[in-house]
Amino acid sequence: MKYGIDIGHNLPPDTGAQGIRVEDEMTRDVGTRVISKLRDLGHQVVECKPKSASTLGSSLRQRCNIANANRVDQFVSIHFNGFNGQANGVEVFAISDTAKKIAQPVLEKIVELGYFNRKVKNGSHLYVLRYTNMPAILIESCFCDSQKDMALYDPEVLANAIVKGLTGEEPPTTKSSSDDNVLELQKSLNRLKIKSPAGQPLVEDGSLGQGTIAAIKTFQAIVGINQTGIGDSTTWQTINQILEQPILRPNHAGGTTVKYLQRRVGTQADGIFGSGTASAVIRFQKQQGLTADGIVGPQTWSKLID
Repeated sequence: MKYGIDIGHNLPPDTGAQGIRVEDEMTRDVGTRVISKLRDLGHQVVECKPKSASTLGSSLRQRCNIANANRVDQFVSIHFNGFNGQANGVEVFAISDTAKKIAQPVLEKIVELGYFNRKVKNGSHLYVLRYTNMPAILIESCFCDSQKDMALYDPEVLANAIVKGLTGEEPPTTKSSSDDNVLELQKSLNRLKIKSPAGQPLVEDGSLGQGTIAAIKTFQAIVGINQTGIGDSTTWQTINQILEQPILRPNHAGGTTVKYLQRRVGTQADGIFGSGTASAVIRFQKQQGLTADGIVGPQTWSKLID
C-alpha cells in the first residue's frame, strides 16, 4: 500500500491549536512515528507536508498536490482538536464510502485507548479531503486543551493505534536509545551546543557515560520534558524537531523548539514566541551580524546550531 501521510499544520502561517499541549508538536510526534512504522511494515509512504508556504491556502493546496502527483492509494491527515477545554475525544472525517470504511477501524483503535468516541463524520467541508483524488481521511486524534485527553496522550501508543487501524497489522515499536545510537545522540547534542557538566562539548565515543547522561538531562530540562537521562523516543522526537530548523515567527510558534530557542537567546523559556522572545531574537541577530527581523530562519539557525 502506498500511503500519503500529512502531518497537519507545522508550516507558518498554517499553525495548529494550542492548549495544554501544542498541536504542531503533537502532529509531528505522532505523524513521524506513523510514517516510520508504516515503512517498517513494508508500505510505501509519501510525506505530504510541503517545505514552505506563504498562506494557509498554499499550504493546503500543496498537500493535496503532493498526494495527487505521487498517486498514493490512501491519504491520511493527522490533526488534534482544540475547543473550550471541556470537549474531548477522537473523531475521523471522511467523504466517500470507501474513505469512511478506512476511517472506522482507525477510530475504533484510538477509542480502545480510552478516548471518547465522537464517530466518523462527514468531511466535505475540509479542503484536503475534497481535493485529493484518492480515498482520504482526516484524524482529529483528541483535544490538546482537554485535561482528560492529555492524561491519556502518548504519541507512541497513538501512532500504533493509527497504524493498526490503517493496516490491520501489529506495528513495530519505535526505537529508543540504546548502545548503538549513543554516538548519534552525542553528535546531535553537540550540534545543539549542549555541553557536559565541565562546560565542554561531549566526547563522541558512543559511550553512555555520566557526562553524556548529564547533557541529556540538561537538554531535557531546557525543553521541558521528563529528565530521564536517556535518549528515549520523546527526547529523539524533540531533538529532530529542532534539527529540522523550522521557521519561527512571533505569535506563530510554540512548544519545545521555542523553549530551546528561548534558552539560547537568553530569555524566559515558557515555550511561547511572544514579544519578549522576539526582542531577544532581534538582540541575538544584531550580535551575530544578521538581519534583525525577529524571525528565526536559516541564517539565524546557522548561528544557533552547528
